[in-house]
Amino acid sequence: MDNLGAVGGPLLALGLVSVVGIRTAILLSIVPGLLAVGAILFAIRRTPRPTAREHRPLRLRVRPVLRGELGRLMAGVGLFEAGNIAATLLILRASDLLQGTHGHQRATQIALLLYALHNLVATLVSVPAGHLSDRRGPIGVLALGVLAFLAAYVGFAATGAAVVVLAGCFVLAGAAIGFVETAEHAAVAALAPAEIRGSAFGVLAGTQSIGNLVASAVAGILWTAISPGAGLAFAAALMGAALLVLAVPVAREAAVRR
Repeated sequence: MDNLGAVGGPLLALGLVSVVGIRTAILLSIVPGLLAVGAILFAIRRTPRPTAREHRPLRLRVRPVLRGELGRLMAGVGLFEAGNIAATLLILRASDLLQGTHGHQRATQIALLLYALHNLVATLVSVPAGHLSDRRGPIGVLALGVLAFLAAYVGFAATGAAVVVLAGCFVLAGAAIGFVETAEHAAVAALAPAEIRGSAFGVLAGTQSIGNLVASAVAGILWTAISPGAGLAFAAALMGAALLVLAVPVAREAAVRR
């Protein structure tokens, strides 16, 4: 549902850019955010207060999460997240490549349309990815997503102003999102013992947040200081490293399910 909602945003942005221009469209994008804040505040005020319950101290157990097979999975996820650059950089890459032949505004419109395609593919892939995760195991599905991201980043780095090739790269990145978002939490749940499962999800969330910050910051610096290709090469290299780390858990998962 999250990816499906993300399809409408770029399409709406595309229409606004066509009618009012890029700057005004960016200003108008504040409105949905304010409406979301209002809806959350309304829901909070309408939510009944919880009944009194026994207080249990919170305890985050990090060391057990970073050991054994679960630790290897977390290492692979960490490398993946450190290379999982923001989709805005992919939109920027497409618009920059297309600007020479289509002009600034038209290139932006095409890039937004390709991003909507990216989100649509992520939505369509999520359901079969979940089914595949149930049948074959989530770690293998996660590895498929990482591989798709690797291929997408290589494509974005190597292609020129070819809309068809760029569309293929966005499709690969969208499919990667569908695989990864479906499998990441399921893989952690499959490997984490019940007594540390909450801690495992906490470490996963922290890894995702820190990794996304590192990915966009480092790739953005390389993008600006050297070239877009350098930023994309950094992301692709980390995807390759994540695949190497995940190879052992994937092989063991496959052996268990035989």
